[in-house]
Amino acid sequence: MALKGIPKLRLSNGHDMPILGMGTADFTSTPDKMKTAYLDAITVGYRHFDTAHLYQSEKPLGEAVQEAIKLGLIGSRDELFITSKIWSTDNHPERVLPAIKSSLRNLQLEYLDLYLIHWPLSVKPGPPSFPIKREDVVPMDLKGVWKAMEECQRLGLSKTIGVSNFTTKKLAELLAFAQIPPAVNQVEMNPAWQQQKLKEYCSKVGIHITAYSPLGGQNTLGPSLVLISNVLKEIAEAKGKSIAQAGCVVLFCYK
Repeated sequence: MALKGIPKLRLSNGHDMPILGMGTADFTSTPDKMKTAYLDAITVGYRHFDTAHLYQSEKPLGEAVQEAIKLGLIGSRDELFITSKIWSTDNHPERVLPAIKSSLRNLQLEYLDLYLIHWPLSVKPGPPSFPIKREDVVPMDLKGVWKAMEECQRLGLSKTIGVSNFTTKKLAELLAFAQIPPAVNQVEMNPAWQQQKLKEYCSKVGIHITAYSPLGGQNTLGPSLVLISNVLKEIAEAKGKSIAQAGCVVLFCYK
């Protein structure tokens, strides 16, 4: 079933972003399966893809984009909105530019639409891994890292820059010195975790919240609180939809 006319929203820097995107964090898949999934997503109408250095999905996504162009599924890369993220091992001022250039090589792209600081912490340089070991965490030079992120935008390596998993306190710290404010803060948000305080703060300072895990976090113990919600079950039954569909609609209306 094709997705038709996915709406876009205008970010604070004037660039438009499709409100619905496909996440690519699947650590159990293989590159070939990833590429096939991304091609299928483009075929049905997805135009916004969210990847990250940590996910190891940049290369298969880049291959899928090139294949989509060859097949005529899209006219050019410009029809897509591609987000990637810098991992904590590269959250050091001197490593930001090399990190985005590495992501661009993986994706076979000349620019990103959005580049995010994945988490507001730095760890010792090295291969990306998760979860992060406490002994590997080092003090983060947020001002220096953000200055390098701003340079990524000035150089045209990313049209937009932002953050992920930032609290109101961390955002306030960043906004105190940022010359280019973050356009986006990507956080977990769903009907079971509505992040009201963060939502109100971001709205006040002009930062758009992008919600991941709309059906509940992937690393929680037991069933998702969203999918077992009696309220959502009632809404879904009344509308003839699945609980997952009802949950996404409720989240969309809330945002």
